[in-house]
Amino acid sequence: MPARNAARPAPNGNDHIWSRVRARLRAELGDDIFASWFARLELVSIVDGVAELSVPTRFLKSWLQGHYIDRIEATWAEEHADVRRVVIGMRDSGGRTTPAEGRVVASAEPARKSADVQVPIHLVAPAPQQQRSLAEPFEGSPLDRRMTFQTFQVGRSNMLAHSAAMQIVNANPADMPVYNPLFVHSAVGMGKTHLLQATAQALATGGRRVTYLTAEKFMYGFVAALRSQTALAFKESLRAIDVLVLDDVQFLNGKQTQQEFCHTINALIDAGKQVIVAADRNPMDLESLDERIQSRLAGGLVVEIAPLDEALRSKVLIQRIDAARVRLPGFSLTADVVEHVARCVNSNGRDLEGAVNRLLAHATLSGTPLDIEGAESAIRDLIRTQEPKKVKIEDIQRLVANHYNVSRADILSSRRTATVVRPRQIAMYLAKMLTLRSLPEIGRRFGGRDHTTVLHAVRKIDGLVAEDSSLASEIDHLRRMLQE
Repeated sequence: MPARNAARPAPNGNDHIWSRVRARLRAELGDDIFASWFARLELVSIVDGVAELSVPTRFLKSWLQGHYIDRIEATWAEEHADVRRVVIGMRDSGGRTTPAEGRVVASAEPARKSADVQVPIHLVAPAPQQQRSLAEPFEGSPLDRRMTFQTFQVGRSNMLAHSAAMQIVNANPADMPVYNPLFVHSAVGMGKTHLLQATAQALATGGRRVTYLTAEKFMYGFVAALRSQTALAFKESLRAIDVLVLDDVQFLNGKQTQQEFCHTINALIDAGKQVIVAADRNPMDLESLDERIQSRLAGGLVVEIAPLDEALRSKVLIQRIDAARVRLPGFSLTADVVEHVARCVNSNGRDLEGAVNRLLAHATLSGTPLDIEGAESAIRDLIRTQEPKKVKIEDIQRLVANHYNVSRADILSSRRTATVVRPRQIAMYLAKMLTLRSLPEIGRRFGGRDHTTVLHAVRKIDGLVAEDSSLASEIDHLRRMLQE
């Protein structure tokens, strides 16, 4: 009689069942999830109602056991009623599997044809050390050592963002993050990159494993991992850190890359790791991002860094002037010149740095102190007070929605009620008048509508404005608000 605990002597039959299990998992979970987590999962044996599978890395084993083991066992039970449990072991580069201690595993020796001969079995003792992770540390984007909290100027516009970052830095690493993810957004040159880099450097100094990445670096690393067939190593490396800091997420493109980013931040947040993200606008206004990513990012603390007020611009200028003295010890500006420059250069912090460089050059070349007239001459190209404001379609949609007491979601929806149609047409009309976007692009930004719909809206409002002076005044008021 064959031994009761012997492995099944029909490997081909087991392989056929395993193929059906894999096919069901792929169909139920989708190609992307299957490729990410199940592609390297292999069947080792079926022994006494226990199916043993193997994977090449400790991380993959831990992830499957923590997230999918119930699904795998249920699928096995439906395909093969004799299988009551599934275990996952590790295999080394030679294909040998290290199962749990005391597991009975079928020998690699082929089964004999005689039915009354046992299939040889043996016990595999646990290996003294499991296979090391295949992942090499993923090299993040370089950090600018000048961008620290010591050089970050705090004012009313960025006080909340700074306080949130400092709370993360000062938190006990053993505690669950309070703000997760922390999402910081602002226009260009308001200091969000400085704040992110300062946070990353402070956390790293405190012993935390931190990876700072731009969206471009994340995309490049993921694509390179796919090409070199090291995607699992890429995943494992990022999930092994304590803090992920990602800058300029608005540039994150590609369906597969966005899915991987979504999996990454979900895994880190679920594991109690800190995630910090920055972009040029609110997460719900990042139309290029998948809705699941938008929702995940909006679920944490979303903080805006507002335009720098004059007091903060003065503080930034003084700091830049002090730094410039390292290059030219005799360089200085009087308080009235600093005040004048801070008042005139009101666009962003990068222009303030450019202003200091121009003032430094003029002081060097002339050899005389700069007065207000000389400062105006030096920074003339940076004074943009007369330039029209660049209007965004998202700003138009929000303003029109608020003005007519509807939601932005209503304007983007397919609703045809009069209370929604007229604001939608006015928003499309303003988008055509105040932006350089084409009709097809405007249609896409209004819920994926056809360009003919936009054209009809523009002509409709154009005709109404010519006949209705009250509507014309209303739209002119909205236009002025958008351009202020």
